Amino acid sequence: MRAGIERQLALLDFTLASLARRKARNLGLLAVFALLVFLMASVTLFTRALRQEAAAVLAGTPEVILQRMVAGRHELVPPGYRERLGRIRGVQKVEGRLWGYYFDPVLQANYTFMVTESAPGDGTITIGPALARIRGLAEGGTLAFRSYTGELRAFRIAAVLPQSTELASADLVLVSEKDFRAFFAYPEGCFTDLAFSVANPQEARTVAAKLVRDLPDARAILRDDSLRTYASLFDWREGLVLALFAGALLAFGILAWDKASGLSAEERREIGILKAIGWETGDILRIKAWEGVLLCLSAFVLGYVAAYAHVFHGGAGLLEPVLKGWAVLYPRFTLTPVLDGLDLLTLLLLTCVPYTAAVLVPTWRAATTDPDSVMRS
Repeated sequence: MRAGIERQLALLDFTLASLARRKARNLGLLAVFALLVFLMASVTLFTRALRQEAAAVLAGTPEVILQRMVAGRHELVPPGYRERLGRIRGVQKVEGRLWGYYFDPVLQANYTFMVTESAPGDGTITIGPALARIRGLAEGGTLAFRSYTGELRAFRIAAVLPQSTELASADLVLVSEKDFRAFFAYPEGCFTDLAFSVANPQEARTVAAKLVRDLPDARAILRDDSLRTYASLFDWREGLVLALFAGALLAFGILAWDKASGLSAEERREIGILKAIGWETGDILRIKAWEGVLLCLSAFVLGYVAAYAHVFHGGAGLLEPVLKGWAVLYPRFTLTPVLDGLDLLTLLLLTCVPYTAAVLVPTWRAATTDPDSVMRS
């Protein structure tokens, strides 16, 4: 056992010396390899963190949302719908929601007006942190909007939502129900949609299907469906970015193919000398395996650490506009680091295994050839 360990340490020492003799070439390979790992790891880390943030936000959303549809468009829920919904078996805690969008010509951005239990009193509003930051607003200030009736209405800012909620509240404007109905000319008794929970969460889909059957002009949106939609969206954007990086992946493939297509004259001569002085083919293959593994792992660690710093400490500036989306009121939030073992293993296998195999193939060919012919070639 001890002799085997000492043998591997001796081979490792020889491998390090061999790598040092071709320093410039190996540093170039290391840089290209690390850059490829950095790009791919940045995409996977950023997408995984965004998925977690989206899941955390959606965890607090209603279990089922009911919308009324007219000619395929979202329409107001009329009076009486709430009572009809409450009579369906399994439905509980039915709540009428009031929310809508307002386009601000100053910022060329949409605000989300909403009525909540924590909404301020009449004539006052609570605004999101991104809106406050871009408009230069603070608690106690005044913000005016032109209502849907054409009247200019001024609201006093009662509070600014905390920074920790910015992912969900960047463009939010909380108002009282009276101000909301007056501002948007909403009829009394009508709601934007209805939210409810189900007595047995496992039967949410069954209850939603029964609801749509009893109310043909209704559409039910389940929380699980929203989670799957966001997951599909992030998967699509991740695939889009990886497709943009396909050129880098192709370049790496060419590099690996070039490595597998043959050794340099200096490397072939070195293998021939080692065979001539009595080295076994297995030992030569172990040296080249150590060489590939050391180069791969060094590049992988450098690239992955750089990707981690780029995503979770540098704000993922290279990927943010594509994977987060585009908006005028852009939320600022800190991503929670997420390390997925399967993603890490997949990336390791996609990058290290092909390169190491590409190193061993030409080495085995040279090591199994007559040493004299190898040194002459």
